[in-house]
Amino acid sequence: MESKKYKGKSTEAIHAGETFSTGVQDQQSGKTGIPLLPPIFQNSTFRFETATECASAFIDEESGYVYTRWGNPTQKVLEGKLAVLEAGEAALATASGMGAISTALLTALADGGHVVAMETLYSATYNLLNEEFPRMGIETTFVDATDPNKVESAIRPDTKVIYLESPTNPLLKLVDLAACAEIAKAHNITSIIDNTFATPCSQQPIVLGIDVVLHSMTKYLSGNGAVIAGAIVGEKEFIVAAQKGALRNFGAVISPFNAWLTLLGIPTLPLRFGQHCENAACIAAFLEAHPAVAWVRYPGLPSHPQYELAKRQMNGFGGMITMELKGGRAAGEKLVNQLQICALAVSLGDVRTLVCHPASTTHSHIPMEVRQQTGITDGLVRFSIGLEDTEDIIADLEQALGTLSF
Repeated sequence: MESKKYKGKSTEAIHAGETFSTGVQDQQSGKTGIPLLPPIFQNSTFRFETATECASAFIDEESGYVYTRWGNPTQKVLEGKLAVLEAGEAALATASGMGAISTALLTALADGGHVVAMETLYSATYNLLNEEFPRMGIETTFVDATDPNKVESAIRPDTKVIYLESPTNPLLKLVDLAACAEIAKAHNITSIIDNTFATPCSQQPIVLGIDVVLHSMTKYLSGNGAVIAGAIVGEKEFIVAAQKGALRNFGAVISPFNAWLTLLGIPTLPLRFGQHCENAACIAAFLEAHPAVAWVRYPGLPSHPQYELAKRQMNGFGGMITMELKGGRAAGEKLVNQLQICALAVSLGDVRTLVCHPASTTHSHIPMEVRQQTGITDGLVRFSIGLEDTEDIIADLEQALGTLSF
């Protein structure tokens, strides 16, 4: 990892990992210059002057780039920035958030084994653990990881991974990361967390003892709604194993263009995330006071069951809000149909406010009994609060909520 030389997160986001300081030369004109913005190397392969050079690169990959599926200079800059932001030794960029999740899990479970996972997860992660991995002989026990004792109780002799989200998707439950990391280390288990909702601006799980941090960079890190990308951050040994193994062989490789677009977004992450947090706190307070709303979950509200943990573990409570409407599924569907500024769309972390109804969209493939058991009810609505003026978001919510019967 690049040595710690910056005091603030904004400086890290702008400057960390940017190694193109030696300048470039136009071979035709002879002109030289130092690019202020890291260049994009939108090429699939790299040429060599001699057979000896080429052979050397295959033996010692650190000596040169060979093929973009194996690595690319644009990707390398992004990975350097990610490692610094998440306080990890190294990072690996991937083609999507699920590319990061699957690559990390396949690396940690290279010899098979058992997973202990949070019971409420992003739906695609749940499907991976519940449907795809069993075909490979990998079993998962889903537990309420808000209680670290339940995590430890689920550990078996063949457990290789503790997999977490905090805050969780979509219920915004929190996990005591330091406690779970301590449990994992005591049992020689790899701890992995999806930190997409919190971002490194809110929490750095590696500092709290977690081994591997994942991101869907599609969300807050890029922030522009134009990228599909993921990231893995952890110890260098793990990252190298992931890059040379599961990533290279299964092919979830980020394109240079998406790596470059993400590099355009990250420098504004601290500024954007701060405003997301400020806006969400205002909207959450408004929703909690509205008569059509049964309850609101936002880590920054005193009513959140884990508010004290949120204050201790997080630096900023994020831009995600989940609420339950009194009118159930019909009310949820009517609400999202009436909203105008708040766009009905999956994903999150965009500059625009996005809203979705998990029971009919993102979590519709999870069996109803599982959804109900884990609290994903039919009246649940999830907001990703954007960067619009809060008075405009509230006006939109007021008019839509006003159409509901409760």
